[in-house]
Amino acid sequence: MNRSLHAQIVALIWATADDVLRDLYVRGKYRDVILPFTVLRRLDSVLEPTIDNVIRTKTALDEAGIVNQDAPLRDAAGQDFYNTSGFTLRDLRSVSSAARLRLDFEAYLDGFSPNVQEILDNFEFRNQLPRLTKADALGTLIERFLDPDLDLSPSGLDNHAMGTVFEELVRRFNEENNEEAGEHWTPRDAVRLMTRLVFEPIADTIQSGSYLLYDGAMGTGGMLTVAEETLQQLTLVRGKRVKTHLFGQEINAETYAIAKADLILKGEGQAADNVIGGPEWSTLSNDAFASREFDFMLSNPPYGKSWKTDQERMGGAKNIRDPRFVVEHAGDPEFSLVTRSSDGQMMFLANLISKMKHHTELGSRIAEVHNGSSLFTGDAGQGESNIRRWIIENDWLEAIVALPLKMFYNTGIATYVWVLSNRKEERRQGKIQLIDATEWFTPLRKNLGDKGVELAAGDIDRILKTFAAFDKAADPDHAKIFENRDFGYSKIVVERPLRILGAEEGRVYRPAEIKFLKETGTRDESAPAIIRKVLPSNTEAAPLLGRFEALVDGKTRVVQYEPDSDLRDSEQVPLNEPAGEFADGIEAFFRREVQPYAPDAWIDEAKTKIGYEISFTRHFYKPTPMRTLAEIQADIRALEAETDDLIAELAGGAE
Repeated sequence: MNRSLHAQIVALIWATADDVLRDLYVRGKYRDVILPFTVLRRLDSVLEPTIDNVIRTKTALDEAGIVNQDAPLRDAAGQDFYNTSGFTLRDLRSVSSAARLRLDFEAYLDGFSPNVQEILDNFEFRNQLPRLTKADALGTLIERFLDPDLDLSPSGLDNHAMGTVFEELVRRFNEENNEEAGEHWTPRDAVRLMTRLVFEPIADTIQSGSYLLYDGAMGTGGMLTVAEETLQQLTLVRGKRVKTHLFGQEINAETYAIAKADLILKGEGQAADNVIGGPEWSTLSNDAFASREFDFMLSNPPYGKSWKTDQERMGGAKNIRDPRFVVEHAGDPEFSLVTRSSDGQMMFLANLISKMKHHTELGSRIAEVHNGSSLFTGDAGQGESNIRRWIIENDWLEAIVALPLKMFYNTGIATYVWVLSNRKEERRQGKIQLIDATEWFTPLRKNLGDKGVELAAGDIDRILKTFAAFDKAADPDHAKIFENRDFGYSKIVVERPLRILGAEEGRVYRPAEIKFLKETGTRDESAPAIIRKVLPSNTEAAPLLGRFEALVDGKTRVVQYEPDSDLRDSEQVPLNEPAGEFADGIEAFFRREVQPYAPDAWIDEAKTKIGYEISFTRHFYKPTPMRTLAEIQADIRALEAETDDLIAELAGGAE
């Protein structure tokens, strides 16, 4: 497409918004009218040549009493959409009465096919008609969009060029609304990185055929379309022919309308039918593709955003039975991936993983953006930690890339791209690559909201080169390889016995007596431990696990002490803790770090839980070099000299 023509058309549409809507809407709301009007003008010009055929077909279908008319009307129009109103925008141009124009225009809108109706409804475009009619601006808009210089017809713009124009308008409107942009618009440099991380590592093994692409937090659909373009380019140069099918889901109505409209404008009507959205279509509580599996998946889910409403729709946190979020793992048939309601971003990743293909040669690949909390929030056994454990113990995590700060439009926080695959190449199996790309960026000449930097082509190339080098990357300051177990730990609960002043040594206390002692007694470190249970005579003592030998009724028995909740503590023991001379790493840790300071302590084995967390800060921490003594002395001398000058100046002024 001619770049100057592209810029000219965008400028003309932008000027139309400024000229016609300036006194009717605040600048940030122009898009409520201009985006749907741009869609209408393009669809109108595409349908003009076949409108008579559509009307004849509609009449014949009605006379024949055929109810399901969508497919034959699409055939009559030669498109994946149609209009049965009998009107075109050129017909409406000649209507002089504002009231009559509104009626005819509404009839024109009502004549569009269901897929276009869905776009209009989610844009809430009909809600703009009263204001436009009252200001007599509807006719002016039609006139401006029919200007020969603003040619949106197929003869002026092919489908790809039209899609590019529409995406440029969306981008400009998003930049006008910086506070909202990041919620639905992922910067293209981040998208390009993600798509390359998904496709390039396996580009040579992708064969000719059909592939399904999915985004569970679709926004305006940019990730899907860029992913499609990237896959086509990579396979074309390798002599492969691939067909792609796009699938997506988006809860925000306007954003969904933009995504669906963009696909229709690009001539991808089938793909437009495969994207689902609107307020009732939350990905977490209303999965539109429950039975689908996909080859490639990319997402930028909302982070730091409550999903409490979804949780309630699903029956509450403890009653969720969705197989995406309650799985079988580590011998637990109901292993919960349900996170806290305050932040559901990891749930979106679990949703993608649930749609992986496990019976194909390539399996599935995933790239998803998260903020830093996904790396470490959630205690062992909680949803966030369980998701990390589930991913890592299944060996699906290939790499995590730390992005530069100020990458996104509405936040300057740290962000990370997670790259997953269920077909890891042999050298990556059992390992995870961390890449610190926070210093690899190009500053923008002008900030776009909070976005102050971008990943230029060279920056993305550098990340991809580091990713591909894996353990051969000669840059330990920015790339490190770890064993999966390096990120896991056992959270152990350390108990100590309840000791109450005046308690009888060797006596076994009943539960009611223990309760009374807790409520009325005085704790004393020198008092005997309270015995709550005598174990069977064949039980072996194991003080590490709370089975102690004690004299009961003059006989040595194995007993359990009542734990003192005030002395209860927990410790995190790395899964890779060396066992040394002991049975395992937990015992080695306990005997080294706990027992010397609390000889009567034990581990409540039933409460031990496995957790996982990933700390970029710990692994890539660069300590600030200590200042030399000479530098400190020089600073002191400079301060002394400055102080002497000030004193002299004050003394001189006093004279």
